[in-house]
Amino acid sequence: MSTTMSSRFGTFELLRIFIPGAYLMFIIFLFCYTFEIPLPFFGFPELFFLIYLIGSFLAGLTLYAKETPKKRKAFQANQPSVFILERSRILSPATPLSDAEARRLYFYILNHEMPIVVHDKIFFFGMIYTVMANIRRTSFWFGILGIASLIVQYVLRPFCSLEALISVISVWIVYTLNVTYNKADRKMQENFFDQIFWLEMNIEKVDALIHHRTAAKKA
Repeated sequence: MSTTMSSRFGTFELLRIFIPGAYLMFIIFLFCYTFEIPLPFFGFPELFFLIYLIGSFLAGLTLYAKETPKKRKAFQANQPSVFILERSRILSPATPLSDAEARRLYFYILNHEMPIVVHDKIFFFGMIYTVMANIRRTSFWFGILGIASLIVQYVLRPFCSLEALISVISVWIVYTLNVTYNKADRKMQENFFDQIFWLEMNIEKVDALIHHRTAAKKA
């Protein structure tokens, strides 16, 4: 793989980490400000920026490590590795590839056989899918937290801060738009179908690699 391709992959992975983390930290600071939770570094712009930057990466890494978006149906359905698995069962019924072996072979094909344009498109839409899924999840849980905080605020003093109310409504708007106009799941599925189509159009190459792997298992 070329170094240019590697650098693009690194960029996509960095965005996959930073954007959800930055959004989460933004919501935390927004709620702290609008619900009048005192944070001493609000008055120091340089310190505030440093904490926001570090917090964004730490929060993003935490979300990245959990891999919750990969458990969604839109990610698990129509995986290209399943095509390779089914093909191995046709070519070598006695010793087909396992699920893990099919996934490894898929990533080998992705990284060494598919054109750079296809490779970058796969990782780009994978990044978009992960970012949008994490933003949707963060908005939902902070929307619930915001409603609970408004209730507590009203109980403690019978009025609701307009800024706090607007911040909660804004979070729910982001969540609603993300769910209503959710193109990330559809694009992820289109991405998978494009990869399966490439595998079908290069079936001789795919079959040769499957034969190589199944022969190695027999040896």
